[in-house]
Amino acid sequence: MSKSKRLMELMMTVNRKRKFTVKELAEEFGVSSRTILRDLQELSELGVPLYSEVGPHGGYQVLNERVLPPIAFTEEEAVAIFFASHALRHYRFLPFETEASAALGKFYNYMPGDVRDRIDEMKNRVDFISPQRQSAFPHLAELLDAAIRQQVIAIEYESGGRQDCRDIQPVGIYARGGLWYCPAYCFRREDFRLFRCDRIRSVVPGPERKPLDMRHIHLGNWESHIAAKRHDADCYVELTKSGVDMCEAELARRVPMHVREDDSGFLKGTIPLGEIPFLARFFIGLGREATVIEPPRLLAEIRKVLSELMERYE
Repeated sequence: MSKSKRLMELMMTVNRKRKFTVKELAEEFGVSSRTILRDLQELSELGVPLYSEVGPHGGYQVLNERVLPPIAFTEEEAVAIFFASHALRHYRFLPFETEASAALGKFYNYMPGDVRDRIDEMKNRVDFISPQRQSAFPHLAELLDAAIRQQVIAIEYESGGRQDCRDIQPVGIYARGGLWYCPAYCFRREDFRLFRCDRIRSVVPGPERKPLDMRHIHLGNWESHIAAKRHDADCYVELTKSGVDMCEAELARRVPMHVREDDSGFLKGTIPLGEIPFLARFFIGLGREATVIEPPRLLAEIRKVLSELMERYE
């Protein structure tokens, strides 16, 4: 076996084993222990994070930041992955901000010159625009990690001009309209709630509270697990063609949308009563492109907001 092939297989082996001894590897590859030691030294210089442990039960171990074996991409696949990561640059805060930047740099720097030239030409031809927000989202990685590990965390949350502490178990995080959101089970409310990540001021490990088994709950179905005690109201809103376009991104997760053959449509479903203030201001912003039919409480809130605006601008 050539040295280059042995190093490649050795890299994949140590990533798979995580913990091993020089003797084990020497027997597996049919070489001397001295050769394996030299190979491990070369892997370490290439960036494989190894460290040794002394003693009768010692050996080598791979740190958590494992280096994946080389993966062969076609030119089109490499360009697609580059731009998928490049599109995230509009978000000032990401769960893997440093890692994404490093991965993007590796993709670009190790590509052939003609592929880099192609990417440079495409950078100003392809983009994925998201609203620029001034809000900070410093706890995204901690929220995502708690969701993956099924952990309870304590957060300090600001809402309505005041801060309080909540024990929550996150479902996950998602971005929409330039903002990050975290649906989570709130132990105070004994139900699921949606938290805006920029309003989370601190995150610490939760108290000695047993986590819930939420392995079957994810971003696609968490809303269906909200307790039935939540007070909802039937909602119906007529939309013009432009209204459909304007509602599609913002309300698709809140109220089912139905589109007619002429591209006009309507919203029909239920809404939480707690979202009426937000929806009133949203539909006012749509002007003539949306006509709210029900619920009456939403109509009353719209009239109230419009009346306040009239008083301000008279």
